[in-house]
Amino acid sequence: MTLQLRIYVPEHPLIKHWLAVARDEQTPSVLFKSAMNELGRWLAYEAVRNWLPTVEAKVKTPLAECDATFINPEIPIAVVPILRAGLALLDGTQNILPLASIYHLGLARDESTLEPSCYLNKLPSNFTPETRILILEPMLATGGSIMTAMAEIVSRGANPEHIRLVSIVAAPPALQKLSEKYPQLQIYAAMIDEGLNSQGYIIPGLGDAGDRAFGT
Repeated sequence: MTLQLRIYVPEHPLIKHWLAVARDEQTPSVLFKSAMNELGRWLAYEAVRNWLPTVEAKVKTPLAECDATFINPEIPIAVVPILRAGLALLDGTQNILPLASIYHLGLARDESTLEPSCYLNKLPSNFTPETRILILEPMLATGGSIMTAMAEIVSRGANPEHIRLVSIVAAPPALQKLSEKYPQLQIYAAMIDEGLNSQGYIIPGLGDAGDRAFGT
């Protein structure tokens, strides 16, 4: 498989640890949700590196004036969790980006056709081309949901070069689709898994992230 997009799997011990906790079928729902929260935090931290525009300024400490760097407040930052499982990554992400606007997008997969349908769309009518957009989608399996989400976001003026995607586990079919359509996209994942089973679930994966996070 040849990929044009850039996918990063950070070599961070905390990411490895919380991924192992999330994978374990014996992990109870409350701990699974904590693991997802931590993975959202650390992957978002990696994703925003060299991505957020900054401005240079001067500040006065109690002792002297010095140079300072701030996040540019004029560039909008948006976080788009893909419901329902994306909500499990949101708290950790908001710890990193507390001033970001949150836009929910609800997608459900038909288990027989594996095709997504949209049941909630709270995206704005327009994004500015400069807006930094972080998409939270824990599972990149068949690629149906993320391709639908990307199409909705880009149709509203978003620049794919300013979109980054946080995922927990990704599989080759989704990555191939994203690479062909959005080669500018950057993805931050805890792991790239081997493939899908006949039901379209990632193997070895971590099961249904939404069900496990919310105890359903």
